[in-house]
Amino acid sequence: MKKSIPLFVAVALLGSAGLATAQTYGPQDEGRRFNDGTRVVCENVEVQRNSRDPNRVTGTATGAVVGGLLGNQVGGGNGRKLATVAGAVAGGAAGRQIQGNHQQKSGDRVVERRCVRRR
Repeated sequence: MKKSIPLFVAVALLGSAGLATAQTYGPQDEGRRFNDGTRVVCENVEVQRNSRDPNRVTGTATGAVVGGLLGNQVGGGNGRKLATVAGAVAGGAAGRQIQGNHQQKSGDRVVERRCVRRR
């Protein structure tokens, strides 16, 4: 009996092969031309750097705790459990958003030189 690879496995393998060949370019490559008519173009881009907690874990955790505590004050029995979980989820989302807004306003901005291949 002949064994075959499932289609989704074959697609995943082919897709990851393309990722392995991706190349990055630096300022030293600026102006480099390729046979397909493309060339490397570099430009200065303003990027925000948040040195502390870029994944906003603190805001998410704090919001989840506060939301869970507030949700626990509502209802009784299974309704209280559901309200606690819902409060924790909503509080976590709100805390993440609040921390993200704060980081957006107070983050350090730096200029980076990024190079890409274009036509």
